[in-house]
Amino acid sequence: MPPRTDVARFRTNRQEEIDSAAIYAAIAKMETNEKLAEVYRRLAASEEAHVGFWEGKLRDAGARVPARRPSLRSRVIVWLSRRFGSQSVIPMMAMKEQAGRHDYDDQPDALAANLPAVESSHARLLSTISHARGSGMEGGLLARLEGRHRAVGGNALRAAVLGANDGLVSVLSLVMGVAGAHSSNHAILVAGLAGTLAGACAMAMGEWLSVQSARELAMRQIAIERDELLAAPEEEGQELSLIYQAKGLDREEADALAAKLMGDRDNVLDTLTREELGLDPAELGGSAWEAAVTSFFLFFAGAIAPVAPFIIFSGQAAVIGSLAASGAALFLTGATITLMTGRGVLFSGMRQLIIGLGAAAVTFGIGRLIGVTVG
Repeated sequence: MPPRTDVARFRTNRQEEIDSAAIYAAIAKMETNEKLAEVYRRLAASEEAHVGFWEGKLRDAGARVPARRPSLRSRVIVWLSRRFGSQSVIPMMAMKEQAGRHDYDDQPDALAANLPAVESSHARLLSTISHARGSGMEGGLLARLEGRHRAVGGNALRAAVLGANDGLVSVLSLVMGVAGAHSSNHAILVAGLAGTLAGACAMAMGEWLSVQSARELAMRQIAIERDELLAAPEEEGQELSLIYQAKGLDREEADALAAKLMGDRDNVLDTLTREELGLDPAELGGSAWEAAVTSFFLFFAGAIAPVAPFIIFSGQAAVIGSLAASGAALFLTGATITLMTGRGVLFSGMRQLIIGLGAAAVTFGIGRLIGVTVG
């Protein structure tokens, strides 16, 4: 007979699966999108099969198998879904699946039954569904799944504008803070150039770490997908079918398409990487070094406006020139953002101008206060 700890573990696992099955079944009944409702029904059926697995373990251990009853927590989630709609609880379920996707990794009996691969599959699928807005998998999420609106150019423009804006606002605030302390033109220029180089280097390093970490994470995800494909091809095929059902195909069409793709051994990993993980194996986030160099020069370009006047002028004329150049650059930055937001040029430009000059005014005031105190 297994130890008591194993029996307790069997019961805990069984209850978790009962709760998940009850929630998915309830959501399926409320889902107005029939294709997505079928996805939830299949998720519920999968969890029900897991319940049966753990009940078999309990019987083999000679332990009593009580009647199936969802926990209070799961009943509350079901009530919330009925009261506010299924979409209100899908993010919660996605987080639950994500948090519990490794619960079975150190349980030999679960590993033997391939439960970890199934739970990882559920976590990825729920993570995808949780980004939906409104009912079903329509609209923005469907477009994202199909690869539309990824807007590589738009994202590059956004990164460029924000990188230049960081340099502009941070160095303008630094320069005005030093100017407020009655520092000499030489001291302001040195502080501005030092702040520009330090900020640009920090931006470059941060961007390199961000992109490189994203690449390494993507490579790990692909490696896990490769291992799961070798260990459980049937489960991967089912997951692919569920994704295509979520995109709008009938179950029969999705099953046929998934079976055809799974039969292409040379390209199936590429397909799974794109469909399940939403990754392009050829890119994986781009070059970390290219991102770092680009961030460096974008920050530097934005910081030029507040610093350059102190190279040409001195005293009050340099301060006024710095504010004028920075104000023009701030307005231009805000106007450029309208290419992404669709807001009016005047509104976005003035908003950016007010925020940037407001930050500069605060640091100037602090610098003046410190300068007077020290004097």
